[in-house]
Amino acid sequence: MDKLNILIVEDGRSQREMLKDFLAREGHRVTEAEEGNTAIRHVQSSYFDLLLLDFKMPGMNGIEVLDKIKKINPKINVIMMTAYGTIETAVDAMKLGAVDYITKPIDLDQLLTLVNRISERQTLIRENEILRQKVWKKGLAQEQIIYKDPGMETIVNMVGRVASSRATVLIMGESGTGKELFANLVHATSPRSGKPMIVVNCSALPETLLESELFGHEKGAFTGATARRIGRFEEADGGTLFLDEIGELSPPVQVKLLRFLQEREFQRLGGNQTIRSDVRIISATNRDLEEKVREGLFREDLYYRLNVVSITIPPLRDRRGDIPVLTEYFIKRFASENNKDIEGLSNEAMDILMKYDYPGNVRELENIIERAVVITRDRVISIRDLPFEDISSNHFADYHEVGALKDEIESLERRRIEQALEETGNNQTKAAELLGITERTLRYKLKKYNFK
Repeated sequence: MDKLNILIVEDGRSQREMLKDFLAREGHRVTEAEEGNTAIRHVQSSYFDLLLLDFKMPGMNGIEVLDKIKKINPKINVIMMTAYGTIETAVDAMKLGAVDYITKPIDLDQLLTLVNRISERQTLIRENEILRQKVWKKGLAQEQIIYKDPGMETIVNMVGRVASSRATVLIMGESGTGKELFANLVHATSPRSGKPMIVVNCSALPETLLESELFGHEKGAFTGATARRIGRFEEADGGTLFLDEIGELSPPVQVKLLRFLQEREFQRLGGNQTIRSDVRIISATNRDLEEKVREGLFREDLYYRLNVVSITIPPLRDRRGDIPVLTEYFIKRFASENNKDIEGLSNEAMDILMKYDYPGNVRELENIIERAVVITRDRVISIRDLPFEDISSNHFADYHEVGALKDEIESLERRRIEQALEETGNNQTKAAELLGITERTLRYKLKKYNFK
C-alpha cells in the first residue's frame, strides 16, 4: 500500500500529537494544523492524500473547513473526527465529500483500518492510471472502461494485474454489463495484443456447428463438410479466444474444451492429427455456473479450469454513481455521430435515469441515450425524449439510494458487513446469510469496500 501525506486538523494539542505519532509509526508523512485557516493554507501550498478533520474547533468548524478545502482540492480524502457524533453531522460531512467519520475517543485500530482502505484506494487509482496510459499508448482509447464507482475501480485494477499473465479468466455478470469490453481490455493490455482476439458466442450455434467452429473439421467429417475448415483455436494461436455465454456449452463440447485446457492440444472433427495451439481463454457468462455445477449441468473440473481468475461485473443498478458519467459519454458519442449540438440533460431527465433499474444494464442505458439524441429537437434532452411512460413500475428504484445520501448509506452498509464478519468469525457464507444477501453479492461488496 502507498504511504500517505496526511494533514491532521485538531485544536487539542495532546490529541493531535498522539495521532501524529501513531500515523508516523505506520510510515505516513504527517503535518499538523490546530485550526481551520492554517489547514487551508497548508492545502493551498502542499499536496495531501488525507485530511483528518476535527468537527468542533475555535473559529471555523469542521464542516466549514471541509467545504473550503474541497474547493481547493476536490480529490482529497477527508475523515471527520467528532465527539459530537450524530448521524446528521456525518451526513452533512459526506454531502460535502468526506469519505467517512470517526467518533472520539478515537479507536486507533478503527482509524488504522480507515487509513489503510484509503491507502489501498490510492494504490488502485495509481495503478489504474498506469493501465489507462498503457491503453492510450497502444492507440486503444476506445477500450477504456467508463466508471466512477469504487467497486469498478477494483475490477479495472484486477484487469491490469491479470493482463500480463497466461491465466484463464472467467467474467461473470448480467447481460449488458459489458463483459466483452472487459475481455477486450484484458487482451489489449496483454503481451498477446499483437495477435487476434477471436470471439465465439457459445449460445448462437447448435452443438455440432459449435464444435466445428471451435476445433475445425476435416473434409467429409459430417454431411455438408465439403472441405477442411480451420477452427477458432487455430486462428487464435498466439492470441486470445473469448468464449461468450460459456454456460451454454453441451457436455461433449465441455469435455473437448477441458482436454484442451489440460493438454493445450486438440483434434479437428473427423481428423486424427493432434494440433497444439498457444491460446489464452477468456470466458463469460450471465449464468450462475456454481449452481449449474451443483445441478450436474456443467463439469466441475472445467469450471475450476476456467475460473483461475474471476471478475464479476455488477449490474448498473448496483453502481448508480456510474450513470451520470456513462450518460455524458453516450451523449457526446451519439451527438457526434448524428451531427447534433446537444449540451446535456435536464435535471428532471437525469433524476429519472438515476431512478431506473436498467434490467438491460449499460447496453440499455446506451440505447436509451442514443434514442434520446436522435429524436430530441432541443439542445438539452428532457423527460419527453426518454422512453418512460410509467415511472411507478417495478423497474424504478426508491430515490433514497442515490444522490446526497449515497455516501451515508455506503458507510452504514460497510459497518454492517464488518459486524456480520465479526459475528461469524469471517465466515462469508454465514455472513451472507446473516445479511440476507447472496455470497456473490457479499464478495462484490467486499471488493467494493476493499475488505481484506
